[in-house]
Amino acid sequence: MLRELSIRNFAIIEDLTVSFSEGLTVLTGETGAGKSIIIDAVHLLAGGRGNTEFIRHGARKAELGGLFQISNSTHPVLKKLEEAGIEIEEDTVILRRDLNDSGKSICRVNGKLVPLSVLREIGGSLIDIHGQHENQELMDEKQHINLLDQFAEEQLLSIQKTYSEQYEEYRLLKKDLASISIDEQLMAQRIDLYQFQIKELEEANLRLGEEDELLDERRRLMNYNKIFERSRAAYEAIQGESKGLDWIGNAMGALDDAATVDEQFKEASEAVTTAFYALQDAAYQVKNVLDELEFDPARLNEVEQRLALFQNLKRKYGSTVEDILAYFEKIKIELNELLNRDEILQVKERRVLEMESVLNELATELSTVRKAAAQQLSEAIMAELRELHMEKAKFIVNFEELQYFDANGKDQIIFYISTNVGEPPKSLPKIASGGELSRMMLALKTIFSSSNGITSIIFDEVDTGVSGRVAQAIAEKIAAVSINSQVLCISHLPQVAAMADHHYFIKKEVEHDRTFTSLSEIDQKARIEEVSRMMSGTEITALTLQHATELLTMAEERKKQMRSPYSRNS
Repeated sequence: MLRELSIRNFAIIEDLTVSFSEGLTVLTGETGAGKSIIIDAVHLLAGGRGNTEFIRHGARKAELGGLFQISNSTHPVLKKLEEAGIEIEEDTVILRRDLNDSGKSICRVNGKLVPLSVLREIGGSLIDIHGQHENQELMDEKQHINLLDQFAEEQLLSIQKTYSEQYEEYRLLKKDLASISIDEQLMAQRIDLYQFQIKELEEANLRLGEEDELLDERRRLMNYNKIFERSRAAYEAIQGESKGLDWIGNAMGALDDAATVDEQFKEASEAVTTAFYALQDAAYQVKNVLDELEFDPARLNEVEQRLALFQNLKRKYGSTVEDILAYFEKIKIELNELLNRDEILQVKERRVLEMESVLNELATELSTVRKAAAQQLSEAIMAELRELHMEKAKFIVNFEELQYFDANGKDQIIFYISTNVGEPPKSLPKIASGGELSRMMLALKTIFSSSNGITSIIFDEVDTGVSGRVAQAIAEKIAAVSINSQVLCISHLPQVAAMADHHYFIKKEVEHDRTFTSLSEIDQKARIEEVSRMMSGTEITALTLQHATELLTMAEERKKQMRSPYSRNS
């Protein structure tokens, strides 16, 4: 669960740190006080898209931090942390994000710098934010299959893994087959091109390391005069008459004689003797090189031409000799496939048919499991909708078979609903109203909350536009979701506020011509006053206070009834 949230220099929030507990936490306050700003901050902390407009005026950066406690040893976030090489200590995950005025973000998880994509992966495993305008999964028919698969995850897991592996191989094979299946004119052009390129590269007969050798040789040939003159001068200085070697020879003889009568000259004598023979060897080596040195203008021209060939081939086939040789091998294989196109096509087409047979069996298995799960999901959703006063609603998971394979099999799944008696079920996004979508979403959250592993679920004014018994039903449904997951809820409904385990009040104040937002947990007396305000508007009377007290008392009784069959699983 989210234990602590810290926000600094974010919109109208200068510095805010708040601790949260398990169960249902409700945040209330006047419109414009900054309730949704807190949700925006959590959204960015979980990897959402941000911009510099979020940074408080006059500040250089906004700082967001969240501390999460993970008590479930099988929580999905643990695997994501392991994949990212992030250690977890004392079952704690700390997310931090700094948004700079340059537009760049700095993201950390447990103190380790991570890219935004990793923060988003980890944050998405910890926080599920749902707002009044955020019914994307329900409004997008393409997402319906994912919702059904989430419901049937345990039964589908093994089959989906096998299918995904086979489908990926099939997809690559089809792509490969498409690259071979080209028209005759294009094929003839490609064959001519590859044959020309292969002939050119074969004649070039490139060898790894040759270019470096040629560069060395060219440097020697271009500096022939300098090499010859300097090496000859060195040889003369060492080996010439009455030059270096003669004098060192004299020193060697003198020290050798001295060492025969005085041991303290022995070490010096040996050092000079070693130097004499080393210089003698060096002189022989220099002499041998001098004897072989020969300036060959024709060879220099050959080297220049060979190096020019290397540069020309690099421009055409790759920036290095290794790249050129790799391209050479690649086009030889492709030319062979083109020349033997018909035979290769037949082999690959047979393999495609074999794979389609395997995929068809796996897709049928997936569909069978999904249809069984769809029936269970329909019954579960309709039971939830009845509790949300949509007694007449009929929910159906509609299946259509695709004429091709995709990443999910061959099922096209669309949620159908009928909300009025006598009306046939139609696609959910096309006929459901905003209030109905909110209730559908709550039904799904209730069904999934005990199994999807999300640590914290946040509802941002999802109860807008409802009242009366529907409002009470939504309040109880949100409370039901909080039995298995920590829930943070921004609400204007007194029924929802009354069901809270923890109630925070958000207010906006102006000091020294600056706006500040503060958040504080309120006690029972303040709760009664706040619920009374939510019921009546601006004026609080003795009667509204009495009604608020009764609502809070009934809510406590209702929570006890709801939670008695359950065990807390935070």
